[in-house]
Amino acid sequence: METIETTAVQLERARKKNEPVTASVALLPDALSAYAVQEAVAARFGWYCDGPARYWKSGGPSRESVLTHAPLPPEGIWLSPAEAGDWPFQMRGVEAEIALRLACEVTPAMASELDANQAAKLVDAMCVSIEVVDSRWIEGLDAPALAKLADLQSHGALVLGEWTPTRVLDWGQQTCTVQIGGQPLVERRGTHPMNDPFFVLPDWLRHATRQGKSAPAGTVVTTGTWVGILSAAAGDHVHVTFEGIGQASVKL
Repeated sequence: METIETTAVQLERARKKNEPVTASVALLPDALSAYAVQEAVAARFGWYCDGPARYWKSGGPSRESVLTHAPLPPEGIWLSPAEAGDWPFQMRGVEAEIALRLACEVTPAMASELDANQAAKLVDAMCVSIEVVDSRWIEGLDAPALAKLADLQSHGALVLGEWTPTRVLDWGQQTCTVQIGGQPLVERRGTHPMNDPFFVLPDWLRHATRQGKSAPAGTVVTTGTWVGILSAAAGDHVHVTFEGIGQASVKL
């Protein structure tokens, strides 16, 4: 408990002062402790007003890996086209993703029984999203994995494009393009680490409802990057397009 409190205090300080702190303080023993830090920091800032989080990120490097999850601060959820303005980024990593939206409330009992096909039926819409990756740790993305998980899995902000009804797609053939400022265009096809963004839903919903609270209708989860983490700089215009789904943009 002392390590959880110490880590939460340091992350709170980093956010309030807009200055990163060293991850050497985050001597967390396991993922449960990292999730406890997420909750402690959220409580300190009053992000969810004692209710369930309405925006999440979820993902992992492969289907065989342990998925990780983080509830996202609502102030950092922006509609495309967005401008970061004076938002205090320490770094500006860009991830091109697909976000999903729940059509109905999901109770803990429902979540405990879900498989991938059942979970997909609970989603009514999807959109292109841009996650801006950031860190409150001096070590940035080189911080220990549990320290990054405690820091909302290195979340900075999330940009959401226009919602479109969900439909069956061949995700293995889905194309994605990313333009960052004057950098060369990045194009990928079928590169989601789970081969299907809907794959994260059962594990995420069990996590989101694990303390007995339901996930409300309209809750949004972004589901992992198709392009890794691309580097951007202050002032860059970022434009992401998923063919046949939509687009999103942000000026950083």
